[in-house]
Amino acid sequence: MEAVILIVVLMFVAFLALGAYATVKAVGAAKRGVDRKVEQARRAVEDTTLRARSFAQPGAASELAQLRLKLRGSMRATQDALRAGVGDDPTLQESLGLFDRLSAHGRELDADLKRLESEPDKAHVARLLPDLRARTEQITASADALRHAARDRASHFASDDLDDLSRQIDVEAGALRHWTTTDTPQTGAPRTAPAPEAAPQPGPERPRRQITPPGPRPTYPWQKKPRPESTT
Repeated sequence: MEAVILIVVLMFVAFLALGAYATVKAVGAAKRGVDRKVEQARRAVEDTTLRARSFAQPGAASELAQLRLKLRGSMRATQDALRAGVGDDPTLQESLGLFDRLSAHGRELDADLKRLESEPDKAHVARLLPDLRARTEQITASADALRHAARDRASHFASDDLDDLSRQIDVEAGALRHWTTTDTPQTGAPRTAPAPEAAPQPGPERPRRQITPPGPRPTYPWQKKPRPESTT
């Protein structure tokens, strides 16, 4: 009895632990989903603000906004392309590691550009713009090279797979069209005459009924004698 109670208690504790684990996982997934949506919303607001500044504020402020937009767009597109392709092509894992190192430089540059947006000394900002522009070009060029190479690699593999599939389909289509079987005579082959049917074997002859010649007819007293034939 004590063993049964102990088993029931252990099962109850296991169910509680499993429920708590599932709850924690669900809460964590929901929190990550909310954080991701908040981050996307924040990026969308920042991008809209930068676009507005690039058109509304002339001079150094407009160029700073344009540099940030170019940097953020290139880095985001490359990150999405590499993360989407690494599931199908594990060799992109190394490229993703290089992009993480590049992202550190990109975040540092974006922080410098954002800090200079509130710089009151516009002349100082103008002196720093050539270096900032060169850094932006270098980082975006590297990011674009990784993204384009990953896409070209995926396109090449897809083209090779399509070529192999087309060849297999051609072979299968040819096999389906070859419907002649070994039982069907080939065209042009001489036809052999059908074997003559065997003549039926004669069975045992039946004994023929013997016909006895008629005997002399009996004569009766009332019959006339036949006349003799006259001869001339």
